[in-house]
Amino acid sequence: VGLFVIFKQGGRAPFVLHLATTFLAAFVFCFYTPLVTGRDLDLAIALLRNAAFIMFAPMFLHFSAIYPVRYHLFEERRWRSGLLYLPALVLLGAASVIFLHDEIIKVLPGLRSLLNYSPNFTARFYWASFIQFAASLLASAILLIRRFVISKNTVARQQLKWVVWGFVLAIVPFMMFYGTGFILGKDTGGSLTELAFLPLVLIPLSLGYSVVRYRLMDVELVVRRTAVYAATTLAIALGIGAVVYFAGLYALNGGVATTGEITLRLILSVTALAVIVMIAAPIKNFLQERVDRLFYGQRYDLRRSLLDFGRTLSATPGLDSLLDSLITRLRQVMNVERVAIFIEDENSPGGYRVARTAGLSEPLEVPSDFRDMIRARSAVTGVVGTDDLEMVASGYVRRTLHYYVPCVTRGRMVAVIGLGRSADGALLSSEDVEILRTVSGYIGVAIENSLLYQEQEHRAAELELLKEFNESIVESINVGLLAVDLQGQITRLNSALEEIVSISREDAVGRNVEDLFAEDFADTLRQVLGPEGWQLRQTRQIYKLHTSTRAGRSLVLNIAVAPLCADSHEQTGALVVFEDVTQRLQLEEQLQQRERLSSIGLLAAGVAHEVNTPLTGVSSYTQMLLNMLAENDPKHALLQKVRRQAERATDIVNNLLNFSRTGSAAEFTGVDIHRILDDTLQLLEPQLRRSQIEIVRNYGNELAQVHGNSVKLQQVFTNLILNARDSISNGNGRITLSTCNGDDDDSLVVEVADTGVGIAPDDVAKIYDPFFTTKGVGRGTGLGLAVTYGIVQEHSGHISVASVPGRGTTFRITLPTNDPRARLQAIAR
Repeated sequence: VGLFVIFKQGGRAPFVLHLATTFLAAFVFCFYTPLVTGRDLDLAIALLRNAAFIMFAPMFLHFSAIYPVRYHLFEERRWRSGLLYLPALVLLGAASVIFLHDEIIKVLPGLRSLLNYSPNFTARFYWASFIQFAASLLASAILLIRRFVISKNTVARQQLKWVVWGFVLAIVPFMMFYGTGFILGKDTGGSLTELAFLPLVLIPLSLGYSVVRYRLMDVELVVRRTAVYAATTLAIALGIGAVVYFAGLYALNGGVATTGEITLRLILSVTALAVIVMIAAPIKNFLQERVDRLFYGQRYDLRRSLLDFGRTLSATPGLDSLLDSLITRLRQVMNVERVAIFIEDENSPGGYRVARTAGLSEPLEVPSDFRDMIRARSAVTGVVGTDDLEMVASGYVRRTLHYYVPCVTRGRMVAVIGLGRSADGALLSSEDVEILRTVSGYIGVAIENSLLYQEQEHRAAELELLKEFNESIVESINVGLLAVDLQGQITRLNSALEEIVSISREDAVGRNVEDLFAEDFADTLRQVLGPEGWQLRQTRQIYKLHTSTRAGRSLVLNIAVAPLCADSHEQTGALVVFEDVTQRLQLEEQLQQRERLSSIGLLAAGVAHEVNTPLTGVSSYTQMLLNMLAENDPKHALLQKVRRQAERATDIVNNLLNFSRTGSAAEFTGVDIHRILDDTLQLLEPQLRRSQIEIVRNYGNELAQVHGNSVKLQQVFTNLILNARDSISNGNGRITLSTCNGDDDDSLVVEVADTGVGIAPDDVAKIYDPFFTTKGVGRGTGLGLAVTYGIVQEHSGHISVASVPGRGTTFRITLPTNDPRARLQAIAR
């Protein structure tokens, strides 16, 4: 035990070396025993054992005199503490004479007569040594008990409590069964006297436990449990012993018994033992209650009430439920009518707010210095009376509440409980005040836990709102978001990405990113990610990637891949952003087309005006020359060719002027698209008839009027029909004109389809460019479709083409109806 204390506390700790030396002496006289052979080693062991036994008494008494509050017995003239060792030194001298008699005579023969002693001297020596030992134990016990009674230090009292219990349980049986008989010269043999030495081990154990200070406050718990288990074991042992004893007498009574009688007696014995085992737990509980009542006396019922109250508090996490339960319990236990609970609130004027009240007819007002007054007054007594507070005499708080109990936890006064007088008008007793002081700590912890629970609920609600807000943002943005782990498997995605790749969220989660797109996407993705794969260190981006979904729908995507990290800055995956720019690119192409047409239109207008003047002169002079020459004149045929080329040049100039002319909004009215188509066919009927081309009309019924310019729309259909005629090379084709309402009922669709040679795929993107033509030299100017495109755009419409080489071409024109809302929607698109 001494070595363990040195190991736990260190050699320089107070009392440790003194205690370890005392325990060493006790170890020597308990462990070493001479064989009474009278030889040198045996005499040395006997002398060492008796010397340790003699020195143990003053050393232990010295330790008990200074433990645990002083380091020295006397602050001045410390040599006086050596007086405790004088009897021991005398006994040591006597021990030397007894055990070293022959050795001293050999060295100093002149002392033979002086050192001779009788056998009674040895007996008196042992008697005096034991008297010193017993007296030191009794004196040490008295000193420690006295210090325990007068000590005000809580830790010191707990240390002494351990030591006192150890001394009482060790010295009482030792003095009762052995010490008294030895001092009086009685016979000390027998098993009880031998067993009397066993409790002495409690002295070093309790002292060592006290010095180490491990769980000092559990001394009553340990003693009570020890007493309960000892009493329970003794009761069960007595019961089993009685059963065995009477069963043996019953079995041997009457001499030899038959086999049936022995079996019956055995069954009865086993049944009795089973009954004893079953009643062991009730016996233990009964003894536990009796021991508790013995230890706590009148405080037993109060302690049980407090334990039940503590369980009630700890089982109520909600603040409102806790305060209601607390109000109810305080009114029941304290027998008071008026109760108020103030909870700390930094936003309130007095630092506290009234959280709950009962029995009060008017609202309470907390003074501004409420916190400081309660804290200052409660430092002494723990419970503050109204008379101790410096409040105005007419204050409602003072007139209704008479006691204030601060609930402090971890140095912070989290709440204050205010109580009025008892139901009969009397003040609370000192026992009631002690109850309040005891439970205030539990209440403070419970209220703080409830406040923390309430705060956590508030934070959880905020986090839930933040989560919903973030999810709504993620779901509402028009770019696709995709989260993957480090293996490239999809963990989350938003609705925008579902629309882009045309796949549901349930089908996408758990798959690889490459599985959502065409096969060529995987190679591009691997090149962008590099050898690190999804363990990125920086953001990677791909612009205008042309790919397609697994279903074959073409896409143009801007892709950004960024590392996705957790709170610990450890990468957990990657975030992939998909921006579908397919429609944007189409709009950009249309815008570029418009800008190109606009610039070319300005150029064409200037060229047309400049060219138109000389063409007019050439045409006029050619006509004059033709009038001057006879028709059979060879020059007449040449002038006819010049006139035709001049007219052709004039047509080109007029087309350029039409291409550059934007028109005005005042010219737009509601027009019948069927009438425009019929007028156009009537104008082109001679040309179409010579070409032997079949015209098919598939007109829809009850179509709304189109908001537009009839002349310009007639020019659009003229260009499309003539282009269809020119694409039918053998002259035995068919041109189909179809009309119908649009998908949204706010637009009208016109389709011009032919069975001609079609347009090559490479030329489809260039057909609206000015001066681009697929016809032969001298057959087209390349301005027809460019003018058509400009007019359709001017009408807020849309033109598209679908062509299959060798099978024909279909132009589809969508125009807004004459409804104002439809026109606004068309302009917005």
